[in-house]
Amino acid sequence: MEPFTSIAGNLNIFFKSTHDFFTGNRRNKSRHNPIEILKRLQREAFHDLMKLRDRQDKVEKILTLSRISKGSPFEDDGTRVRGAVEAMGTVFLVDNLDQEKVDVIKRSGLKTGIDARITFETKVRQTDILEAEFISCQRNHGDSGDILQSALSLTKISYTANMTDWLSMVAVPMGARCKDVGISTDFSLQEKGVTDYSCFGPPLLHQNHGSAIGLTVKKSNIVASLAQFVVDLPGSFGQCFSTFGQVVYQLPWSSKLSLFGLYSVTKSGQKTHPGVATIPLGIWRRDQRPETSTQTSSPLLEIDAEETVPPGQIAAMLESELDESTRVRGWVQMSNNNPTHLQWSVSVLDFPEDEIRWGLRLGGAIEDQKSWDRFQVEAFLKFNLGRKLSLKPAFVYLMDGNSQMPALTFQSTWSL
Repeated sequence: MEPFTSIAGNLNIFFKSTHDFFTGNRRNKSRHNPIEILKRLQREAFHDLMKLRDRQDKVEKILTLSRISKGSPFEDDGTRVRGAVEAMGTVFLVDNLDQEKVDVIKRSGLKTGIDARITFETKVRQTDILEAEFISCQRNHGDSGDILQSALSLTKISYTANMTDWLSMVAVPMGARCKDVGISTDFSLQEKGVTDYSCFGPPLLHQNHGSAIGLTVKKSNIVASLAQFVVDLPGSFGQCFSTFGQVVYQLPWSSKLSLFGLYSVTKSGQKTHPGVATIPLGIWRRDQRPETSTQTSSPLLEIDAEETVPPGQIAAMLESELDESTRVRGWVQMSNNNPTHLQWSVSVLDFPEDEIRWGLRLGGAIEDQKSWDRFQVEAFLKFNLGRKLSLKPAFVYLMDGNSQMPALTFQSTWSL
C-alpha cells in the first residue's frame, strides 16, 4: 500500500504544478497584453480628468462669488479702438489766391492736409458706453506744415447710459457738440464728402459748446432729445448757456424728418472763475449790468460777443432711402437774429457694396430772396481698395459774393 500511496501523492503534486504553470502563464499573458494595458490606462486617465473637472468647477464658483461680492459695477467688457487717417490735396483752377479767396475757402469747409482721429469705446455694464476721442490735425499748426509737431489731443469725452429701451442719458464733460447729445443718425465716415459744410447735417450740430448733459426718449416712431450746454467764451465775454432740442419722426417709405432748435444765453464775464464744468444757479435770469460797466464797456466787444454766440438757431432735415444703396438728404437752417439769412444743402449719395461709389452735393446760403450769398457744388467718386483704404477724387465749385473758384481735390482715407 505504501508504494501506491507514494505514487498517488507524486501524481497529485505533478497535476498541481502543471495546473499552476498553465494558470500563471495566462495571467502573465493577460498582464502583458497591449489591449488590456490601453484599457487600464484609459480608465486611469478618465478618473484623473474627472478629478480635474471637479476642481475647475470649484475654482470657477469661487471666482464668480468673489466678483459678485467685491466687483465694481463699472467693470468693462473690453475696449474697441477705431481710427482714420485722411490726407487731402487741392488744385485751385485760378491765377492767384488772395486773402479774399482764402476766406472763401475757409467758409466753404474745404480743408487740406493730414488729419488723424482715434476713438476708444469701452462698454460698461453691458449697456453703457464710455468714449474718448483724440485728434491730430496738421492745419492746426498754421503755416509750419510740420506734421511731426501735430501730437494727438484729447478733444472729447462722453458717457452714454442706456437705462431702458426707451430712455437714455449722455454726459459730455468736454468737447460737446449737438450731434453728441442728440439722436444718433445714420451718418458714417463712408458718406463723408470733400467739404465739411454739407457733410453731416446742419452746421448747428457741429458747433463746439464745451460741456453738456442730455436726455433721449423713444416711443414708437418718434424720438425726442433735450440737452443743456455750458461753454466759456474767449476773453471777457463770460459763459454761454445753450439748450438744444431735437425731434425725429419716422415717415413711411424709409423717410425721416428731423427738427432741431438751439437757444443760447450769454452771461457777462466775471473776475472770478470757479473752474471747469461749474454752472451757477439762475442761468436763465437776464443779465443786469450796472450803469458804470455799461458806460465803460466797449461797443465793439458787445458786438463780437453777439456774433460769437447767436441767440437762437432752428433747422430741419429730411432723409429718404430710394433703394438699398441710394440716399437723398436735404436740410435748411436759419438764425433768429437774421431770419432772411438761410443756409441749405441737398445731397444725393449712391454707395453700392462692391462697386464705384459717387456723391453729389449742392449747398450754400441765401442773404435774401433775391440774391445768393454763397453757393457751392461738390461731386466725387470713391474707390475702395480693400476694406481699409479708399481714394476719392472730386470736383468742387465755390461761389462766394463776387469770388468764383473751381478746384480739383484728391483725398485718401485709411481706416484702422
